Amino acid sequence: MTRRTFVEQIPGLTRRHGQRTERLRATLAAVGLALAGRAGARLSSALGVCVSRSTVLRLVDALPEPEVPAPRVVGVDEYATRKGRHYGTVLVDVETRRPVDLLPDREASSLAASLADRPGVEVVCRDRAPFFAEGATAGAPQAVQVADRWHLWHNLSEATERSVAQHRCCLRALVPTVPAPAPQPEAVPAADSHSSPWPRGHRFADRTRDRHAAVHALLTAGHSRRSVQRQLGRSRAPWRWAQPSFATRQTSRSGALRCGPCGHGTRRPRSR
Repeated sequence: MTRRTFVEQIPGLTRRHGQRTERLRATLAAVGLALAGRAGARLSSALGVCVSRSTVLRLVDALPEPEVPAPRVVGVDEYATRKGRHYGTVLVDVETRRPVDLLPDREASSLAASLADRPGVEVVCRDRAPFFAEGATAGAPQAVQVADRWHLWHNLSEATERSVAQHRCCLRALVPTVPAPAPQPEAVPAADSHSSPWPRGHRFADRTRDRHAAVHALLTAGHSRRSVQRQLGRSRAPWRWAQPSFATRQTSRSGALRCGPCGHGTRRPRSR
């Protein structure tokens, strides 16, 4: 007499030829969906379940395909597999912002066949391409075809630019002519013994003048150069500022025109 063992499978608890409980299997599948193979296996080991990355990926592949609700508003646009050469068509559910279908080309027949498989489509959002219009009309005649927002703004901006360019003369006539102001006589600056060619109000020029005044004030008070360096917090004080001819333009014997606090200038060309 042959002994046979009958085992009854309990839905939600056991599985035929299963090595794990349904709860552990669902947990590992959720980890695999979030972290994929290697990272999912490392996290599972930290949780006390030692599995390989292949097992995690196999559990993810065994999951059933999720049920996607029939899209009501479909966006149609093109994508490039090789820009300028090969293009396809992508269908996106506008309400959930999830892709619905990818077509290998952008022919009207392919779009019509894809829309015909989805009879619940009520609105087709597309650009102005003629093959998209033909495919939407043939595949979903009951749907309302609308233009997407980006193409509307783009076409409006192009039309506005062309209109403004055509009516340049009209716009120029509307601008009132303002009489040119009378030239003001240039004011002659008063002679100043401490004038500088650097403009007033310039932050670098004002900072240089302030440092120059501080150096001279300390030197006049009888401080040494080392004391001036220590009080101003400078490793090397610009002692050229202490020269009495700092702010005046000079022509050195070598023929260089020196001006400003840095003492730099342009060398005059020598006559040959």
